[in-house]
Amino acid sequence: HTLLKPDANFSQIQKLCAEAREYDFFSVCINSYYVKKAAALLQGSNTKICTVVGFPLGASTMETKRFEAMKAVAEGAKEIDMVLNISAVKSQDWQYALDDMSSLTQVCHNQGALLKVIFENCLLTEEEKRKACELAVKAGVDFVKTSTGFSTSGATIEDVKLMRSIVGDKIGVKASGGVRD
Repeated sequence: HTLLKPDANFSQIQKLCAEAREYDFFSVCINSYYVKKAAALLQGSNTKICTVVGFPLGASTMETKRFEAMKAVAEGAKEIDMVLNISAVKSQDWQYALDDMSSLTQVCHNQGALLKVIFENCLLTEEEKRKACELAVKAGVDFVKTSTGFSTSGATIEDVKLMRSIVGDKIGVKASGGVRD
């Protein structure tokens, strides 16, 4: 159950968490500003807290993403959705992209949290998607994800098939944005 709008207010977060608790949703995904408050609202429930790092552009430095993730997990997040550094991918700086994902994998796994990496596929070529998937497997991430929902389009069947064909059953594939049925 997700609410990542920049103008989300606390009453909306309270409603989101109440719905998640009532229907026993797996998780809520919220901006990091609300992680600590959502943890209090969801205490005693099965619902996990997910937050975003480097969102929505992915252009934050590796060190900034690490700090964001550490703080969020310390405040109660059990899942981190990190945006791939799209600029690094577009510049074919594959080592930076790998190091960025590996660094966050280490932070999350050391603190008992899962890491999902959002690719923003609508901005990537097929070859860039392939290479990013290969690097995600190498980095040990838990999921690859199609999109933030903030760019020009969301998940496509083709992208999900492509991602699954590369990551195999080693990591999860999350279709995000534009899924309606």
